[in-house]
Amino acid sequence: MNVREATRSDLPDILRLVHALAVYEKEPDAVEATEDDFAAVMFPEDGHPNTYGLVAEADGRIIGIAIWFYTFSTWTGKNGIWLEDLFVDPAQRGNGAGKALLGRLAQICQKRGLTRLEWCVLKWNEPSIGFYRSLGAEDQSEWETFRLDGGALDVFANQSSANASGEGA
Repeated sequence: MNVREATRSDLPDILRLVHALAVYEKEPDAVEATEDDFAAVMFPEDGHPNTYGLVAEADGRIIGIAIWFYTFSTWTGKNGIWLEDLFVDPAQRGNGAGKALLGRLAQICQKRGLTRLEWCVLKWNEPSIGFYRSLGAEDQSEWETFRLDGGALDVFANQSSANASGEGA
């Protein structure tokens, strides 16, 4: 097995595995992203990506992905990594691909002086939770994840722009 940085030519396989992840997470119709969407953030024309990927290969075939981006901790004053998606083809699980992908991310943190490697996992996903704990990862149960998206995001943004003077952030 080989773990390496994703390339533009990997995008069809990355999207294939993202679709498989959506099926695994019981949201088979949730993926709206296209190869062009991934290309725009991972391989932009200006050469400054804001999203990165690793792929795991076995026998010349991509069997796993880790999609990530940088975070920032105001407490440490340093960046970290947010692992957006880690997925290994179910038929290929148990061969070390997930551990190898996470290991490479940990090495990136070490090499670049990053202080954290963080991710979310669905509460019902006991196999993944057990796997993460076996690596020494600890759940952050005192934190709740919040999200504004879709119509709620639009409504809030529109209300905020009506109350704000000029653009922020």
